[in-house]
Amino acid sequence: MTFAATILTLYPEMFPGPLGVSLAGRALDEGKWSLETVQIRDFASDKHRTVDDTPAGGGAGMVLKPDVLAAALDSILPGTGRGTADEVGGGGARSGHSPVPLHHPAAKALDGPPPPLGEEIRPILAMTPRGKPITQARIRQLAAGPGVAIICGRFEGFDERLFEARPEIEQVSLADIVLSGGEPAALMILDACIRLLPGVMGAASSGTEESFEQGLLEYPHYTRPQEWEGRTIPEVLRSGDHAKIAAWRKAMSEDHTRLRRPDLWERHCGVRDRSASGARRENEDQGQ
Repeated sequence: MTFAATILTLYPEMFPGPLGVSLAGRALDEGKWSLETVQIRDFASDKHRTVDDTPAGGGAGMVLKPDVLAAALDSILPGTGRGTADEVGGGGARSGHSPVPLHHPAAKALDGPPPPLGEEIRPILAMTPRGKPITQARIRQLAAGPGVAIICGRFEGFDERLFEARPEIEQVSLADIVLSGGEPAALMILDACIRLLPGVMGAASSGTEESFEQGLLEYPHYTRPQEWEGRTIPEVLRSGDHAKIAAWRKAMSEDHTRLRRPDLWERHCGVRDRSASGARRENEDQGQ
């Protein structure tokens, strides 16, 4: 199964961008994942192809229009029966990117019945600083599925009615920062997913021994030369004792997380404590 990514954006030329090189680019060439872009502006119904308007109640900036975004989103959803850009008056994809290419999985039954039972539906993410921070655990869930559709915000953001009318949209934030648009965040989320796809990384363990995978930051790394500017590789890493190396790495991972990311450390300790108390309760219940 190919991981299918669809990006709804005002700037389709930003893709694949960095995802067209290195591991992600090679995986794209090999068909391990696919990428399609949808030009949101193609779904505007007026002659000026307007995608935004002033905020209700006043204020600075512009807000993305819900009718235009909904039309763009509906065009890639199987079984909606709402049609493509040509049918809603957008005039087709002027950017040269077909909103819903016929060979793309999202193009199935646009004007027909819902997808067959058992067919996986791709999650829909909307990139917004008001969203829930994405985690490595959620990235793993996405990478294990059929793909993802990502709506890239711009200006002051989305009209809230879009999320009320399309509750399947998952509002996602990359970090506690504000970008000029959702495209850079979408690129990062796709990169995080693609590297986890089967056959993309050389070593399977590369995907599990990473920061955040076990709720902790990763341990520090060293390589040759053994001595550099008077600094040497820690002796334990040169000992050949795999048990001692594993213990050292675990201790370093915990120390660095505690010092650098106390928020992660608190969550890690909380999960560990809850697991222990849960095990005790289970044992007590079995003893009664």
